[in-house]
Amino acid sequence: MATSLPIAPAGASTPPVPPVSPAAVSLAERAEAVEKALTDVQGMPIDHRTRALALKTALEAFHKDALVTIVRALKADPRGKELLLELVDDPGVYTLFAMHGIVKADVRTRVAAAIEQLRPYTQSHGGDVTLVDVQGDTLFVRLSGACNGCSMSSVTLRNGLEESLKTQVPEITRIEVVPNEPEGPALVSLQRASPNDGWIDGPDAEAVVDGTPFRFELADGRSVVLLRVDTELHAWWNACAHLGLPIDGGRIDREARTITCPWHGFRFDCSTGECLTAPQAQLEGVPLRVVSGRIQLRPDA
Repeated sequence: MATSLPIAPAGASTPPVPPVSPAAVSLAERAEAVEKALTDVQGMPIDHRTRALALKTALEAFHKDALVTIVRALKADPRGKELLLELVDDPGVYTLFAMHGIVKADVRTRVAAAIEQLRPYTQSHGGDVTLVDVQGDTLFVRLSGACNGCSMSSVTLRNGLEESLKTQVPEITRIEVVPNEPEGPALVSLQRASPNDGWIDGPDAEAVVDGTPFRFELADGRSVVLLRVDTELHAWWNACAHLGLPIDGGRIDREARTITCPWHGFRFDCSTGECLTAPQAQLEGVPLRVVSGRIQLRPDA
């Protein structure tokens, strides 16, 4: 026997279907869904992948045109400018604008992202590259491992980095390789501070500049990001609690005392590691102390 559904009498109101709250789906879940979809596309046969990526490019171009129109209209009005600045503080809006190139991270953040994308290649050849400084149109890097002292590796690395920077950071026109120092805070080392207590020497405390993330590499391939805000020093594993991507290229807001992940816009409290974008996420801390002006870390605590 067929089952029929009751029909409401004419004029009777139908109970509304409760809408899904936007907050029910976190930014982290949306970002993960995008990453998963892109990963699935990369696994498609070449012809299917080409069509899918062409559709992605076309949709992004369509959305960018509309977003640019909205931003221009907001910027044309004094109150609109204020609203625009407030909107960009939202991690979701910031990520959307950054994705379409409407807002750009600072030069150092974009350089750090370009180096990070190149890192798997350099490490596969037994070497690595570390961002030392950005001054005007010049990038200063330090080479380590097989890349250090090998002219062929240095040229290959420089060419790869220059090619990446052409599109991502066109403001950079020169790359200078800083020679490795036999001693100093920038050395990637795992020197024990004293026997059997687990503490290792890090950089000089003065090397960590207020408001600028400092990346410190451990000998086992892991890295720590050191943050100084005013007189406070904090150490966190250099991995966003969202997808585990490095955050040393992030932007620090000294007034809010937060660091924003350069990949998807997640904001973390510099002092507590708490994620203000997705409360269930948290940076993982590394014990830190300063002895005679030298930072010491205890990564295996």
